[in-house]
Amino acid sequence: MSIQEQDNGSGHYNKNRSSSQVSLDSLNSGTHVEGHYPPETYSLPQDNSSHEMLSKIYTGGTNNEYVFIGRQKFLASDLYAAFGGTLNPGLAPPSSHKFANPAPLGLSAFALTTFVLSMFNARAQGIQIPNLVVGLAMFYGGLIQLIAGIWEIALENTFGATALCSFGGFWLSFGAIYIPWFGILDAYGDNKEELGNAVGFYLLGWCIFTFGLTACTMKSTVMLFALYFLLSITFLLLSISNFTGNFKVQRAGGVLGIIVAFISWYNAYAGIANNQNSYVLSHPFALPSNNKVIFS
Repeated sequence: MSIQEQDNGSGHYNKNRSSSQVSLDSLNSGTHVEGHYPPETYSLPQDNSSHEMLSKIYTGGTNNEYVFIGRQKFLASDLYAAFGGTLNPGLAPPSSHKFANPAPLGLSAFALTTFVLSMFNARAQGIQIPNLVVGLAMFYGGLIQLIAGIWEIALENTFGATALCSFGGFWLSFGAIYIPWFGILDAYGDNKEELGNAVGFYLLGWCIFTFGLTACTMKSTVMLFALYFLLSITFLLLSISNFTGNFKVQRAGGVLGIIVAFISWYNAYAGIANNQNSYVLSHPFALPSNNKVIFS
């Protein structure tokens, strides 16, 4: 496994961090790291043409605040900051292309569209007709998120590309339901029960897909995992509400969707804010692990 050089705060590490080397001869692939360590931390190698192949990565320190990659030591908070801000749920080989990070754009598009639709589902201010969200779904949540996903393909981030392109397609398809030209609603006529069941299966499929993405975030951070896990539950609740016609379940899905939107905005902010542009930085927390080996 080779490690990507990244900037701190936006999911990438700054070059101005101390880069002196240390020898850790006692560290090997079968030994857990325990105890206290010198306060120095180290940046990733600046030469992207040279990457050390690794089999395991360890944590150590009094509160597991350090991550040991081969014979180098890094602050765990710096490494974990990359996950939410770049939509990459694990350490990955560096991209061969030099582009800006598209994940905050895609996450922001998803967050705003989800927020507006979820307010409708929660019946905020008594609004029951969701057609206003069609514009957002087609152009911001759909088109812009799809473009961000294609950008992730160029950056060789498979997870980010799959998530953003898929949910971009979700919003485009959702918007199409409410556009008369597609004739989707007209096809069901006055048969609201059949329409509800059809939409229920549509949302159930997205629930299953999102649970699959959730399983790929279990070695990342709390907020990135929470984003996909709660989104899965949101799809499930909305699917049930369409099958049963239960308004309370729909409202619960709307409230949970609002929470999902704010978590998505948080992850987007983690990819934008850094020491150069903000005094307020995100502080990611890794998911708890039962052992010291966090990646293998």
